[in-house]
Amino acid sequence: MSKKNEPLKVVAGEPDRPLVIGYNEIPCYVLEDGTRVLSRIGMLRAIGRQGKAKGGRQYDREFQIPVFLTANNLKPFISQDLLENSAPLVFSRGGNRMIGYKAEFLPKVCEVFLDAREAGKLRPNQQHIAEACKILYRGFATVGIIALVDEATGYQEIRDRNALNKILDAFLLPARARWAKRFPDEFYQEIFRLRGWPWQGMKVNRPQIVGHYTNDIVWDRLAPGVLAELERINPKTESGKRRSKHHQYLTPDIGHPALQKHLNGVIVLMNSVIESSPPERSWNEFRRRLQRVFPKVNVNLELFD
Repeated sequence: MSKKNEPLKVVAGEPDRPLVIGYNEIPCYVLEDGTRVLSRIGMLRAIGRQGKAKGGRQYDREFQIPVFLTANNLKPFISQDLLENSAPLVFSRGGNRMIGYKAEFLPKVCEVFLDAREAGKLRPNQQHIAEACKILYRGFATVGIIALVDEATGYQEIRDRNALNKILDAFLLPARARWAKRFPDEFYQEIFRLRGWPWQGMKVNRPQIVGHYTNDIVWDRLAPGVLAELERINPKTESGKRRSKHHQYLTPDIGHPALQKHLNGVIVLMNSVIESSPPERSWNEFRRRLQRVFPKVNVNLELFD
């Protein structure tokens, strides 16, 4: 993270990978705090303005908005959201200082000109801006501007990886903890019942496939990436066994409570399935209910942004 009073640095985005909307190409970037920005010059050109405001004025401090929005006929159409995102941002890319606007600013600018035109309040010299805004607005009407910037800069992969790391940090410990019983006997007993196998107690070795069932029923549905990370930090030895139990790597504040809650729900679901003949029908019914109630987690992490 940048030091205080230093501009934030670019972590994703290149000039040759612009945001393309219609016939417009707008350089865009993602900063180290996650802010998505559009190049000031690129954005101005996209709405039909010159890259440099007349007289060199880029920002009107009295109105706290760029000068191209300070015309009196536009004021009634300027929202609070626009005001909150209107300040230009100074950021750093490769040691060079650059100026841009938050990506959310562009749709709000388009709304101002389109609303003013619809109300019949635009001046003749503003009509071309409204037309450019219409083209832009159509481009991101169905896909958010944030998503477009993430796609153009390649930040989506970084974003998903960061979100996954946050989940794994919350759920998993860097080193195993002391063993304690986490899986109740009833969990395995219900697997045997639904499979039609005779139950002989926990001291009798369970079929190897029960381990695969546990991965599928529990670990693969607990949280994104947890099973893959557990298999990485707790791999099988040459004998085919693991040195530790997966649950020894769960954090006590988030991981263990989540596991307990999931197991409780799964066991209730198991109990709800009546034995049938052949047993395969009971197992298949449980699997259908499991997928409906506890679907496997999706690795697409857009909601952490």
